[in-house]
Amino acid sequence: MSATTPELPGALAGLAPLLDEYGYPAVALFVLLDNCGIPAPGQTILVLAAVYAGAGHLSLAAVVAIAFAAAVVGNSLGYLIGSTGGRAFVHRWGRYVALTPARMERADGFFARHGGKVVTVARFVDGLRQTNGIIAGTTEMPWRRFQPFNVLGAALWVGVWSAFGYLAGTNIGTIYRTAIRYQLWLLFGLLAVCALLAVRALVRRRRGGRRRGEQERRGPEQGRPDAPEPSGTRAPAEPPEPSEPPEPSERPEPPEPPERRGPRTPGDQP
Repeated sequence: MSATTPELPGALAGLAPLLDEYGYPAVALFVLLDNCGIPAPGQTILVLAAVYAGAGHLSLAAVVAIAFAAAVVGNSLGYLIGSTGGRAFVHRWGRYVALTPARMERADGFFARHGGKVVTVARFVDGLRQTNGIIAGTTEMPWRRFQPFNVLGAALWVGVWSAFGYLAGTNIGTIYRTAIRYQLWLLFGLLAVCALLAVRALVRRRRGGRRRGEQERRGPEQGRPDAPEPSGTRAPAEPPEPSEPPEPSERPEPPEPPERRGPRTPGDQP
């Protein structure tokens, strides 16, 4: 490592020998694995590569291009894994991790409404960065809808962390620790939001169950023959019986027409 390279904190220092040895291929491999469901220090090596670019060891443009392509491809692989085997895995093993068909149906509905937002911001949260593509494929999010948000999320994630590492320079240690601390606060906030949504869904389910119970109790009472009629309603009036049509009156027969007589001749008697 050159003397111009700043002192690296914790995880960055541990990855420095690997980046010194393999350079750009190391960035591509770890970022790809980190985005397709395999826990790997993809974000850490992206920041480290940007720090190296700021120190003149690597090209920032090459780091950004390689990390962006690896992030898009990795998340796409995660989507394919979820779309081809995610449903079968859930149906077979979901009950062992409390992932029932009802919960899977709710997850499908949530991703249908908010899947684009999740895919866009998921890379900034550990855990979601590795699994958002798999979840999108498992919930059958359309590929044409998934891919634009995948590209947008990759561009934002690579842009933010590469700029962070490049501009941090010699202050990378202090800034890195601050970023990790705020990332933990972001994770806690996300967990709190999830807990609130779960409580809200539970309250709605209980209210819905009470309403259905009341409707079921009212149904048999209203169906009994001796049940009183609700106020304000009247029984429909019976239609009047149709009257018999009057018999047709007898009409007199018309008189017979007189016999026609021909013209008289002189020999006829009066």
